[in-house]
Amino acid sequence: MSDKYPTVKDEGIRRFLMEGEKLYPADAVNFTMEQQRAFYDEFCAHFDYPHPADVTTFDFKVGEIPCRTYKPVFPKAKLLYLHGGGYIVGGIASHDSICAEIAGHAEVKVTAVEYRLAPEHPFPAAFDDCWAVLNHLGHCIVAGDSAGGNMTAALCLKSRDVDGPKIKAQILIYPGLGGDMTTGSYLTQANAPGLTTKDVIFYRDTYKGSPNKYAEPLRETNYANLPPAFMVAACLDPLHDDCMNYAAKLKAAGVEAQLRDEPLLIHAFLRARHMSQPAADSFASIIAAIKRFAA
Repeated sequence: MSDKYPTVKDEGIRRFLMEGEKLYPADAVNFTMEQQRAFYDEFCAHFDYPHPADVTTFDFKVGEIPCRTYKPVFPKAKLLYLHGGGYIVGGIASHDSICAEIAGHAEVKVTAVEYRLAPEHPFPAAFDDCWAVLNHLGHCIVAGDSAGGNMTAALCLKSRDVDGPKIKAQILIYPGLGGDMTTGSYLTQANAPGLTTKDVIFYRDTYKGSPNKYAEPLRETNYANLPPAFMVAACLDPLHDDCMNYAAKLKAAGVEAQLRDEPLLIHAFLRARHMSQPAADSFASIIAAIKRFAA
């Protein structure tokens, strides 16, 4: 029998992929939006974990935008978390245990946002929702994975541009930042397990209207005076080079940018943090970075 995942060397990630494909088909983008969201919800629920015992939650709204806060006993800072899902799937429930563990382990008060989804609400709807919640929270760390990493970087750009709320740090986890899809990892990892370049094209085209740096942060030409960054790139991911290029641009502009490059990991590996040691180690590095910025 041929190896379905020849590039994946970590057994935990292989198990994660095999379990996940039973719930979220590789060709999910060919299904209706309602079906894609049902697949994703079931997939996320399957890899859910109990909250840390000392974390309490409460739901609220900023205007009409649903939010959930995760509060440890003695939070040291506030953190705004923006979920991934290609701008078209996901919400508070999809990243519930991830946010709860960040709150408990990093000792920060986490607020998650259920921003509006495309294609019903294309750019800038999701970005505007996240901007509204950032203004509600004020001084905080901003973090996000995948599409949420995109909006994390975009919020940092806008906050600097308009002298908005001070962002203590930006945490980007395998972000999609609008890079050139004819070069680099978009070619070498075009058929990566978990996310393909074809998927990225679909998500990007569904989300954005006219080209804009707040939709594609790599369009920016001035990266000076942005918040310090901690970034995680997965090598088995077409978005890998977006993260690398953003880190290089920040460093060239004199912005602190710490980059963790994961040779054994795939897109969405956060969900495998209890199955894969490399994923667990990477999640621990994210927690450590948040703790450092929160101090």
